[in-house]
Amino acid sequence: MENLLLTPQKCKLYNKMKHLKKWISDQKKIGKIYIKKKKLENLKNLVVSDKEIYHKTRKFFQIIGIRVLSNFNKKTWDQPIMVQNENGILGIIRRKFNNDYKYLLQAKLEPGNINHLQLSPTVQATESNYKRVHGGKKTRFLEFFLKKNFIIKSKQSEQGLRYLNKFNTNYLVEIKKKLKLPKNFKWFSKRELNYLIKQKNLINMDTISVFSCAIKKNKNEKLINNNEKIRKWFHQQNKKFKITYKRINIKDIKDWKIKNNIFSNFKKRHFSIIGLNIKSNCREVKEWDQPIIAGKKLGFAGFITKNHNGTIHYLCRFILKPGLKGGKISCSANFSDIKDFKNNLNIPSYEKKIIKYFFKKNKYVYNNTHSDEGGRFYQTQIKRVVVNVDNKLSKKLNTKFIWISHNQFLSLIQQRMVDIEARLLFTCFNFDKTL
Repeated sequence: MENLLLTPQKCKLYNKMKHLKKWISDQKKIGKIYIKKKKLENLKNLVVSDKEIYHKTRKFFQIIGIRVLSNFNKKTWDQPIMVQNENGILGIIRRKFNNDYKYLLQAKLEPGNINHLQLSPTVQATESNYKRVHGGKKTRFLEFFLKKNFIIKSKQSEQGLRYLNKFNTNYLVEIKKKLKLPKNFKWFSKRELNYLIKQKNLINMDTISVFSCAIKKNKNEKLINNNEKIRKWFHQQNKKFKITYKRINIKDIKDWKIKNNIFSNFKKRHFSIIGLNIKSNCREVKEWDQPIIAGKKLGFAGFITKNHNGTIHYLCRFILKPGLKGGKISCSANFSDIKDFKNNLNIPSYEKKIIKYFFKKNKYVYNNTHSDEGGRFYQTQIKRVVVNVDNKLSKKLNTKFIWISHNQFLSLIQQRMVDIEARLLFTCFNFDKTL
């Protein structure tokens, strides 16, 4: 009965989305991936020593230990962390079809994807992958991202608690020539992407990352804080709070141990590192072993927003993480385990009060769940929410917090001052404004 009430326009959109769902369903039938957990020390081509864990080629990535010292939240700790001294490529091709832009994405199977298949950028590859260190097939459409003409080219940081100084370059490239597409590649319109971004665990984080660098500015804004005030605030936080680390052997990481073939924390907090054997009929190689980071099943990232004279502002906070170079600007709240945030010693009491009071389900203006990148992170989801509080939040904020407008946030992304958790949430909320 509901479909009978649809307007012709809505009916056309409904049929399009039905077609999209069928294409995605068909890709799941065509693409096969088989995953089996395997002992870390038995992973093919992997060396597990007292000092570090690494691929025998010394390519791809390695896992080391670090001892972190910081006056930020008065915390000192040990942890394993991934090191990948390669700049990856995250690139999307755009093309005009009858005055309508479409974007080329691929249905990609990753071992860590909670639903196996997600929509990835045209090219999603580390240097080791596209230089074919693994001996596999060449990366499709790579040539378009090795040229000099780009709509967007933006180098951005990755997760600062799991990667050490890791960056990927995000590209948006426009072409005019027709392409012969493999079966797992498809052109998507903006309207289709606006629909798909609302689906759970379907568009992967690397696709969202590219679009985070390609969001349109508002025409006019009324600001709570001018740019100079934000610059001064950030400089003061960076001067006041420090974080340093020194490298240690993985056998010396306090409160961590390889036990039952899993490298994990004694208190079962944070993340763990497990081994996988993967077989697939639609990847560059048919079979491989790898370690992968298994986080908690559901993390959380949230923005508090308010309307100031017609301009939406985001409550942002200053953060320090060992894998990031200097401080970054993040969302209002972000933590790795949604069930255990009350016991999380890394979250100050002030922030816990904000989370408890403002992030209530019935107040969400945005609410969805997406996955972390499945090539390195195993079945980890992030609940992303936005809540509007208008003037219910006291003007007296902790000094780590500041209100930032839409355009100011975009400028900070361009300056590489925003962490990945905030970039992705901001993009999901503003996806209709992407180029």
